[in-house]
Parts: sequence; structure tokens; C-alpha cells
Amino acid sequence: MLFVPLLLVGTLFPAIQATWLTKCELHKRLKDIFGYKDITAAEWICTIFHTSGFDTQAKVSNNGSTEYGLFQISNKHWCKSEQIPQSKNICNIPCEKLLNDDLTDDIACAKKILDRKGMGYWLAYEALCSEQLEQWLCKDL
Repeated sequence: MLFVPLLLVGTLFPAIQATWLTKCELHKRLKDIFGYKDITAAEWICTIFHTSGFDTQAKVSNNGSTEYGLFQISNKHWCKSEQIPQSKNICNIPCEKLLNDDLTDDIACAKKILDRKGMGYWLAYEALCSEQLEQWLCKDL
């Protein structure tokens, strides 16, 4: 009898499908940012792994703000959300758009962050992604 209620719940509340990309998928989808400001593909892949776990729908609360998407872009300065209506919204984008699988706007915003803050914006970069990066390369390409 437990099956019927679970089936009903599954029908009424379908699961939101998160997309976890592999490092090889990221190599293909993020080619427009590799080399920008001399940041290599391996540095980006490593940073994204330690930032969002390759999850395009990652959403993390952080000291009164929220970080969105693959690049964990904060609504405090970079995107617009109801949580922080006074956000500077430097990337001129609703934060929710950073949670879909179209990475075009995510990449554009990440480039703006890189222009203004450098890779230091992503705390994982210096601590975990500045040396011994061979493991982050896609050997299938």
C-alpha cells in the first residue's frame, strides 16, 4: 500500500532534474572561457569541481546571500534575486537563469567576474587549483 502514495507524490511533485556534467562535457561546453585572461581549461575545470561539483543547478546559501549555478555566482553583486533586491546585478541577469543548462550567460558573467575580481573570486582556485592539474584534463579530446 505504500506504493500508491509514493506514486501519487511522484506524479504531483516531479523531481527537478539537476545536471551534473563530467569534466569532458565541461571541456566541450566551456571552450569559450578557456584561455580567457590566461586561465587554462584544467584550472577552470578544477575550480568548478571544487565550487559546484559540476552541478549546473547548484544553489548555496552563504552569509545572507546565495550563490548560483556552475560558477557559484553571488546574488550580492552579480545577479538579481528577490532575496537581495538591492543587488548591483553587474551581470544584468536574473540569478535563476544561472541554474539552467544553457551556459552562455554563466560564461559571460564569469568573464565579468574575472575582469573585475580575477580568479581570487573563486576561493577554491588558489587553494586547490593552482598546481598539479593533469587530473582535470579530458583525455578523450
